[in-house]
Amino acid sequence: MTTAADDAEKGSNASPPRGGTPLLDVTGLVRHFDSLRALDGADLTVDAGTITGLIGPNGAGKTTLFNVITGFHLAQAGRVVFDGHDITNLPSHRIFRHGLCRTFQIPREHQSLSVLENLMLVPGGQRGEHLLGALLRPGEVRRQEHALRERALEVLEFVELAHLHDEYARNLSGGQKKLLELARTLMTEPRLVLLDEPGAGVNPTLMQRLTENIRYLNRERGITFLVIEHDMDMVMSLCDPVVVMSEGRQLMTGAPEAVRRDPRVLEAYLGGQYAAAGG
Repeated sequence: MTTAADDAEKGSNASPPRGGTPLLDVTGLVRHFDSLRALDGADLTVDAGTITGLIGPNGAGKTTLFNVITGFHLAQAGRVVFDGHDITNLPSHRIFRHGLCRTFQIPREHQSLSVLENLMLVPGGQRGEHLLGALLRPGEVRRQEHALRERALEVLEFVELAHLHDEYARNLSGGQKKLLELARTLMTEPRLVLLDEPGAGVNPTLMQRLTENIRYLNRERGITFLVIEHDMDMVMSLCDPVVVMSEGRQLMTGAPEAVRRDPRVLEAYLGGQYAAAGG
C-alpha cells in the first residue's frame, strides 16, 4: 500500500471487483470543533461500482465526514484509504487528482462565468494557464482549448444544460445548479463522486433527471457514488447499500430493505415513515 507521501497522485481507471478491497476505506475518524465531537471514530467502506447511501439526522456528522475524506477538514485521528492510497489529511487538490471528488449541499459555481466556462475551468494542467506556454506554444493552447470546449459541450448535453451554455451560472435555478455541479465533476473523469444532498431544493422533474444521470454514470461509465440524502424515497430506490450515521459514528450498514426495517433506524431517523410498509 502506498502512503500519502508517495508521488503516485492518481489511481488506475480499472475498478476492483465488488466484494474485494473497498475502493474507499475509512477507519476511526475523529474530528472535534471546540467541544463538539462531530466525528467520533467514524468507519465507512465503499465498494467500487456501488451507489452507497449515507443517511442520519442533522448533526450526525455526514457532511463533516465528506469534508474530512476530501481534505477540506483535517482528521484528528483515524485513516482514509482510497484505491489503496493513504490520503489522510492530504490537501484537497491532491485528493482530487486521485479521482475522488465531491459536490456540495449548496452549489459552488463561479457565478460570474458562463455555464460552459465553469466546466472548462475544471481540468488541471492546461497549457494556457502558464504565460510561457501561451506565448511559446499558442497553437497547442488553442487545440487544447478547443478539445476542452467540445468535451464540456458533450457533458452539458448529457445533463441537458447545453441550451444554457452561454448563460451566467448565477442565473440558473437551484436544480440546474445541482446539474451543473454534477457536470463539473464529470470533467474530472472521477472514480468516486461524493454527492452532498443532490436532491435538496430540486423540483421533481429535475430530481428524476438527476437520479437517472447518476444511475447511467454508475452503470455505463463505472463511476462509484457515495450519496448523502434526506429524501428517503430517493435513497431507498437509488442506493445499495445504505450507511446510517448517528452521533459521529456508524450505526449500521445494510441493504435498503434491512435499513428501513431496523427498529433503531425507524425510530431515530425515519420517524416511522416506512414502518407500515415494512410490517
